Amino acid sequence: METISLLELGWPAWLTLGVVLGTFLILFLTRLPSDYVFFGGLAVLLLTGVLDARETLSGFSSPGLVTVGVLYIVVAGLKETGGLLWISQRVLGHPSSTVKAQFRLMSSVGFLSAFLNNTPIVALFIPIVMDWSRRIRIQPSRLLIPLSYASILGGTCTLVGTSTNLIVNGMVQTRYGGQGLGMFEIAKIGIPLAVVGVLYIILTPKLLPSRKAFDEIVANPREYTLELKVTAGGSIENKTIEAAGLRRLPGAFLAELIRGDHVYPAVPPDTALQADDRLVFVGNVESIKTLYEFKDLHPATDQIFKLDYPRHKRIMVEAVVSNTCPLLGNSIREGRFRQRYNAVVVAVARNGERIKGRIGDIILRPGDTLLVESHAGFISRQKDTRDFYLINQIDNFSPRRFERAPIAFGILILMVASVAANWLSMLEASMCAAGLMLLTGASSPGNARRNIEWDVLLTIAAALGLGAALDKTGAAAAIASYLLNIVGTNPWVALAMVYGITCVFTAIITNNAAAALVFPLAMNTAEQLGVNIMPFIICVMLGASASFATPIGYQTNLMVYGPGGYRFNDYLRVGLPLTILTGGLAVWLAPIIWIF
Repeated sequence: METISLLELGWPAWLTLGVVLGTFLILFLTRLPSDYVFFGGLAVLLLTGVLDARETLSGFSSPGLVTVGVLYIVVAGLKETGGLLWISQRVLGHPSSTVKAQFRLMSSVGFLSAFLNNTPIVALFIPIVMDWSRRIRIQPSRLLIPLSYASILGGTCTLVGTSTNLIVNGMVQTRYGGQGLGMFEIAKIGIPLAVVGVLYIILTPKLLPSRKAFDEIVANPREYTLELKVTAGGSIENKTIEAAGLRRLPGAFLAELIRGDHVYPAVPPDTALQADDRLVFVGNVESIKTLYEFKDLHPATDQIFKLDYPRHKRIMVEAVVSNTCPLLGNSIREGRFRQRYNAVVVAVARNGERIKGRIGDIILRPGDTLLVESHAGFISRQKDTRDFYLINQIDNFSPRRFERAPIAFGILILMVASVAANWLSMLEASMCAAGLMLLTGASSPGNARRNIEWDVLLTIAAALGLGAALDKTGAAAAIASYLLNIVGTNPWVALAMVYGITCVFTAIITNNAAAALVFPLAMNTAEQLGVNIMPFIICVMLGASASFATPIGYQTNLMVYGPGGYRFNDYLRVGLPLTILTGGLAVWLAPIIWIF
């Protein structure tokens, strides 16, 4: 086996190692955004000549990165049509505890990831989990790391579950010929690892942080009064309030139920809902947005449907009533708010005061904050008038186009089927699906553009650039060769070393690069020892996939890093024991299943 000495490495390799180590330390010790830190490290390598411009930007041309970016547009279509709400309400349901929520999430995501690439699965589920966590009153940080880990564990159960398995299988075919591994060969060890991983998460609840995500930290504390009506024939008609998911609401509560002429101020959770019941909620702006997008509830005021432009083109605006507003002293209905402003008041906040009565009957006072559904032109028309002190658009709001949800689901199913049947690659299928979302009107171009998480894409692209530098300078190969050559003749120790090196490399570069670097060294080790190569093949696959200890080793970990409000050491605390647990299990089982 050819060995590259660490002493023979030139200054580019040592500089690259220093930059990578510095990146780790900055992420670990500070709260700087990960995309800033990674791009800073990449800039150092470009300016010092370690990487040229093409190599620096190579991460941006990665098919995996482009696939993730395009899938954000697919997700935008599902979100805009209310498809994500349907998934979160019907598939994930309303678990009563964090453990039950984690089990439901990890089992469903793990199953899907066994047959689909785990990156698009996580891209699809992040907005679902963010919305779901608000409704079931569980911090996103308790669910997003389990989401990523479940997708990784599920991907180890079949040959097509992750691109790493396919890459290693291709290297096996190139080196030894034949058909390579069967579809479910790795499942013999992947399924036990997945079960152990799920049990580990739900049995160690204190390891996961309970931390507010950024959007919750800056959430508007004002409490609004919102009135919604139960849709006749909808899925929540005849369901109890608890079964409909309207009891444990994040930052909101059901204050009144109005049925005909009767008002019920303290509504028991076992009360069955009837068509046209009016529900009065009190809550902050984020909870109001979530309720406003609920499929089987619609605004109680019929003024919403009298505005002269489509709902999907409307915006939501906060407007503070001034002391010179001509509507002061009148109710919203008497003041003819819609006719005067071509907009409709959907909720009202008044200095934390609980406002009773129907929205249309609320008498306006100076300082009242109105949540208004309007056309985008409302802001430009009213910002210079004396009717309102302040006008501010609510981000990430647009009324759901539920009538187009079947189209969005049809596009998603077509995308999944085309990949599963090997008609199209994941990149080709996702690009076609994104195009269909735009062409059919399931997603508008503006919403699709806003839905792309640019910071996640930039972080992944920069991380790929650092991995390319480690590969180009020979630093990765030198470290791997050195460590493997210190192993003696014990095949179990050699196998553990192979798994450990693969895990370390996956933690600091990309999983595919780690597998490509370690595979030839692992095969040479098995051949020199004269043992079966299958345990080594399997451990390279697993070691390159089962990366839990850092946010940068696997791109699904990176994808949930920002939305979950995580810190670098959160992954170490939760993921390092899991990495050791799954690694020990893999090294123990592989030679038993595929005898040396």
